[in-house]
Amino acid sequence: MSAEHASNMSDLPELPASSTEARKQHAEISERIRSYNEAYHVNDDPLVSDATYDALFNRLIELESHYPTLKKNSPTQDVGAAPAEGFAKVKHARPMLSLGNAFSREDIVDFLARIRRFLNLTAHSPVEVVGEPKIDGLSLSLRYENRKLVTAATRGDGSEGEDVTANVAHIDDIPKTLPDDAPDVVEIRGEVYMARSAFQKLNATQAETGGKTFANPRNAAAGSLRQLDPSISAKRPLRFFAYSFGELSESLAQTQWDFLHKVEGWGFVTNPLTRLLHDADDIIAFYDELGTQRPDLDYDIDGIVYKVNDFELQLRLGFVSRSPRWAIAHKFPAEKARTRLNAIEVQVGRTGALTPVARLEPVTVGGVVVSNATLHNRDEIERLGVRVGDMVVIQRAGDVIPQVVEVIRDERPEDTTEYQFPDTCPKCGSHAMREEGEAVTRCTGGLICPAQAVERLKHFVSRNAFDIDGLGAKNVEAFFELGWLKSPGDIFRLESDHGDAIRKLEGWGDKSAAKLFDGVNERRTIGLDRFIYALGIRQIGQATAKLLARHYGSLGEWRSAMVAANEADSEALRELINIDQIGPGVAKDLIEFMAEDHNREVLDDLQDLLTITDVEAPTVSDNPVNGKTVVFTGKLELFSRNEAKVKAESLGAKVAGSVSAKTDYLVAGPGAGSKLKKAEELGVTVLDEQGWLDLIAAE
Repeated sequence: MSAEHASNMSDLPELPASSTEARKQHAEISERIRSYNEAYHVNDDPLVSDATYDALFNRLIELESHYPTLKKNSPTQDVGAAPAEGFAKVKHARPMLSLGNAFSREDIVDFLARIRRFLNLTAHSPVEVVGEPKIDGLSLSLRYENRKLVTAATRGDGSEGEDVTANVAHIDDIPKTLPDDAPDVVEIRGEVYMARSAFQKLNATQAETGGKTFANPRNAAAGSLRQLDPSISAKRPLRFFAYSFGELSESLAQTQWDFLHKVEGWGFVTNPLTRLLHDADDIIAFYDELGTQRPDLDYDIDGIVYKVNDFELQLRLGFVSRSPRWAIAHKFPAEKARTRLNAIEVQVGRTGALTPVARLEPVTVGGVVVSNATLHNRDEIERLGVRVGDMVVIQRAGDVIPQVVEVIRDERPEDTTEYQFPDTCPKCGSHAMREEGEAVTRCTGGLICPAQAVERLKHFVSRNAFDIDGLGAKNVEAFFELGWLKSPGDIFRLESDHGDAIRKLEGWGDKSAAKLFDGVNERRTIGLDRFIYALGIRQIGQATAKLLARHYGSLGEWRSAMVAANEADSEALRELINIDQIGPGVAKDLIEFMAEDHNREVLDDLQDLLTITDVEAPTVSDNPVNGKTVVFTGKLELFSRNEAKVKAESLGAKVAGSVSAKTDYLVAGPGAGSKLKKAEELGVTVLDEQGWLDLIAAE
């Protein structure tokens, strides 16, 4: 582990000693990560440094390695954030995913080892990878049909992005047509960026003409590509590196290396520093070499991406919810600067979490002017010993606002005093308490706390939930203050109850009101997974909401099951906990949510106002395991447990953690024990590994 990474990890609270403490720490870090994702991917206004983000993200992964049930409700399964308002939305034919991070040689060795374990390879089996500079820009997907460019879309939330087709027309690196040998459908993916030299010229021109100057090339590229007026984008010097693909109507190559050479022949630009690497020594040597070259490049990079070269192995490795197993980003160290901490303000989140925010004397770090940083919690303030007025060291990596990493005590003003973390909520005055084993301090006001109430409403309309055009955070706050929004159902009564009043508000009018009401009405029909996520149940992130929706199928079934699961030792409780990677902690939060009268009233109200669509069965051809429940046990030899699970789910099967009367197949390897015995008692079909392979190969 690098010194930088070790420092970042030491800034975190200690690893918890129990599953209860782990769940609490995981929930607190998850809440912070999601707010950072929204700021970075949607608003181009990052809140914390890459180093801070990466340390927090890796703590989630660390917790999930000890307590796997935490994974399905985690931001580690999310990608980016949803597309911004003002752009048409494009559904990606194949998701655009994020990457896991590495910081050290040990992380790289572990990455290669995980690949070998998943593929059941020996510890010394060669794994060839392609190393590509990680461009600090904006991800873009280009779709060609019949060899003509038809759509250009940003990554967005990974499933749905922004349509910026008109804005890429003048980017010379993007061919508008492909040669005759290209397939009928091709999606080429890569990074839009702005060269450093072009960025400096743009900022000089902007300053001369009184226009907006940009903090760094990444922000300039993002701001230029995401212009609602394409004529502005056309004037900006944008470039594009191609590095991967999405949907293809036929294969282009057998390896990543050959793919890059193929698309070069079509007129795309690929990064000339890309290298074919054979082992960990190759990888580290390339990392060191590129780190030395980095300051002299005419574009910003913040690391290197390593991808398994063989596409057949990539296919076998597959994906976790958030990222591919066959790729990882190796990050470069953070940059540092000194500045004055002018104030500490406390914000209150949706779950009542009190988060201290440092207000800094603006300072330039790596070309970015920054003035804010989260201080995370009471422990972080005490660990740093930071006081208002202190001179502090901050660090950033990439293009985000930094974390405070050190207090320069020799320069502390004489009149500073120790910071006293509040014991009451700054918004409602309720007692603020910190439960044993939990890092975060929370307001106990619950629904009487206006900050919590308004943050829950913001979550309900957020982009990964109901995603209502025209109802952003500021409007939610305004309508809440006016008394028009108190519960989620009020959103869908805004037009009937307050339509005329909204049109007369300052800054509104017929056009903006119509946009809001159209946005609300478009979301009167919504999928079950988005609906569950929008409710803001503690520990229920997007991935867990999708898991629940898929398992129960309909809102009625899910509600009934959660109510029934409230009875100890009930079949409904066993079924809930038996869902792969959902355990007692998540089950407890779900059951407690449904047991609250207020929450049931909210659900009843929403059911009267909305159409919540059932989950469609997976569209898998006549495979005999589609819709079946499968359990794997014993020491599998023909494939790893993870690979078996991924394959089963891709065929529409449900993978459970234990055998029950609802289990259709038990796949038993050597050494199978209690699960095999129970399956035999229940009459469950038992298969060996080859029997399973024969079954899923059947048509």
